[in-house]
Amino acid sequence: MEAQQNNIIELKHVDFQYQGDSSFTLKDVSFAIPKNKWTSIVGHNGSGKSTLAKLIVGIETATEGNIYFNNQKLTEDNLRDIRNHIGIVFQNPENQFVGSIVKYDVAFGLENHSVPHDAMHEIVKQALEDVGMLSYEDYEPQSLSGGQKQRVAIAGVLALSPSVIILDEATSMLDPSAKQSLLKLIHKVKQEKDVTIISITHDLTEAMEGDYMVVMNEGQVFKEGTPQTIFKDANELNEIGLDLPFSMKMNHLLGFKDNYTTYEGLVDKL
Repeated sequence: MEAQQNNIIELKHVDFQYQGDSSFTLKDVSFAIPKNKWTSIVGHNGSGKSTLAKLIVGIETATEGNIYFNNQKLTEDNLRDIRNHIGIVFQNPENQFVGSIVKYDVAFGLENHSVPHDAMHEIVKQALEDVGMLSYEDYEPQSLSGGQKQRVAIAGVLALSPSVIILDEATSMLDPSAKQSLLKLIHKVKQEKDVTIISITHDLTEAMEGDYMVVMNEGQVFKEGTPQTIFKDANELNEIGLDLPFSMKMNHLLGFKDNYTTYEGLVDKL
């Protein structure tokens, strides 16, 4: 975990229990999200990773413990202000559209923030250009592919200039080509906009894209560190139902001492 001043979000001893449930979804969860880095929160279904996203963005409230944003404790009084700094893209793009055409959808969040219409036009145009969707501004969302819909969803988030973008299984419904295209876009956004990326995923190949990983299991932090550190012990991940990415399996099988976490690194070694 990095020094406190380099963390944008920090969870300290967080418990969470859904109303009506007899058991806790999260139990004594503590970890930090490094600022301007890509952190992947991984785990199988039911591990608590998506609940973490809801807590960070303020959709749900921790039963016990505290969450900090830029060293400021999240409370009912500052929730609205802090939420303005965090954008989220969900798994199903169909559930994210409210506008009849693409540019109106991207403008929706700006309208909620009372942005003047004169300024709104340029912001929407720039956001769509940033994600490669400006030529689709007058299209109906229903006419777009899954990957294009997620790009528009990201544009809607970018229009609000967030410090943090949460991707809650945002690539899980995409085909491999669309997934790779979206991951490249996220890298571009992170680099050009200087934002923090939090990816909630069960896909360890996708998690390799990040700078840091938090592995969840049964509502608790199982392990955290860089992808290279996490992937060193395949048996630990297998024990909780997670499978190593193919490139890492090959790396282990061939007995390389170094942990090459990309296909390119593996090919270079060969």
